[in-house]
Amino acid sequence: MIKLLHFSDAHIDIASQGKRDPETGLAIRVLDFLKALDTIVDTAIQEKVDLVIFAGDAYKDRTPVPTFQREWGKRIIRLSQHAIPTILLTGNHDISPAAGRASALQEFQTLFVPNIHLISKPTLITSQQLGGLPIQVLALPWITRSGFLAAQQDNSPDFTGMDTDIEEIVTKIIDNLKQKADPHLPTILTAHASVQGATYGGERSIMLGNDLILPLGLVKNSEFDYVALGHIHKAQDLNDGYHPPVVYPGSIEKVDFGEASDDKFFIVANIEKGKTKYEWRLLDGRVFLDFLVDLRKSREQPSDVLPSPNHLIEYLDKELPDSSEFEDAIVRLSLIYPKDWENLINDQWINDRFKTALEFHLNRKPIIQSRLRLGEDETITNLPPELLLERYWESVHLSTEEIQELKRLAVEIIYNQGTEQGSTK
Repeated sequence: MIKLLHFSDAHIDIASQGKRDPETGLAIRVLDFLKALDTIVDTAIQEKVDLVIFAGDAYKDRTPVPTFQREWGKRIIRLSQHAIPTILLTGNHDISPAAGRASALQEFQTLFVPNIHLISKPTLITSQQLGGLPIQVLALPWITRSGFLAAQQDNSPDFTGMDTDIEEIVTKIIDNLKQKADPHLPTILTAHASVQGATYGGERSIMLGNDLILPLGLVKNSEFDYVALGHIHKAQDLNDGYHPPVVYPGSIEKVDFGEASDDKFFIVANIEKGKTKYEWRLLDGRVFLDFLVDLRKSREQPSDVLPSPNHLIEYLDKELPDSSEFEDAIVRLSLIYPKDWENLINDQWINDRFKTALEFHLNRKPIIQSRLRLGEDETITNLPPELLLERYWESVHLSTEEIQELKRLAVEIIYNQGTEQGSTK
C-alpha cells in the first residue's frame, strides 16, 4: 500500500496586494496561501507519506518574483530533505506559451534537487525513478500545441501530417504511455487539465491559455488506481464511489469571490492495485463573505419621491449582520439601486460598517432605465432568445467581454449544450 498526498493550484502570489504583515513584509493574503502550503507539507512529513503529487499551478503566472520563488522553494525543499519523492507537474500558469522557454518551476530540475521530479512533458515515472516505491505514475502536464513536438520525441506515435484535434492526440499519448507501464504495479494518472463533466470554480477569472478537455472515459479507466488532477479550483471526485477515484482537490485557498462558498482541501490516499481509499483534508482558510442588497426594496411601495440618505442607512443596517462577523474576513457588498439614487448612498457610513474586515469591496450596481430597440424588420417573435438577451445587455451598457461570456452561458442553458458534461459535487 502506498500513502499519497495530492494537492494542486497553490497560486501562492495571486493575492499579493493589500494589507501587509509588518514582520515579513508579505501581503497578509499571501501568508494565507503559505499557511495552507505549510499545513500540506507538515502533514506529508508528520504522517510519513510515501509520495507527494502537486498537480500544477504554483504561482499566478509564469514569471513569479524571487520572493515568492523563495517561499515556494523553502517548503518544497523540506519534502526533499525528508526523502519524500515529490512530483511537481507544470500547469498552465507555470509555463511559457513559447517552446523552449523555462517554466516557473525549472530550478528544481536545473539544480537536480534530490527526490523532486519536475514534469514538463508527458512521462511515465517508474518505480525505479521513485526510489523503488511499488507504484508508477503516468504524468500529463499542461499541454500546448507548441509542446507537442517535445512530447513526440519519446512518448507518442508520429502525428506528423495528421489533421486531428488536441484531445485526440493527448488520448493517443496516454494510451502509448500505458503500454509501457508495468501491469502488476498500481498506477496513478496525474494531469493538469479539464476533464469532461467537471464543475468549474473561480479559476475562470484567472485562466491562461485554452482548455484541453480530457474525455471522462479516458481518465476513469480501471487500469488506473488513482487519478490526481489539477487546474479546476472546485474540489470534486468525478467518479465518486467507484474505482478509480478521479479527484480534483481544488485550489489550496480561495482566490476570489467566485470561490467564496467553497471549502478547500488536499487529499491523503492509500493506494493499492484495484483498491484505493482517500480522505478529504479540510484547509482552514480565510473567510469570504458576499452580500447583495437591493435598495429598491427599502420602500414599502413605489414612489417618485427620492428616499433620504438616512432611510437607506437604516435599511442597510437592518439587512446586514452584526459587524463582528466581518472581522478579518474578505467582504464584498453589492448594492442594487436606481441610477438617480447614486448620490444618496453614504460611502463613509458603509466603510465604517466594514472597518473590521481585512478587505472590503463595495460593488455598485445602478439600474439604468433603457428601452430595448429592435430594427425596423425585427420583432420579438422572430429573434432567437440569445439575441434578445444580447440586445438587452447592450441596452444596459455591459462591456463586450461581459456580453460574450453571458451569451456563452445563455446558449449552454437554453440549448442544453452543457448537459453532456453534467455536474459533480
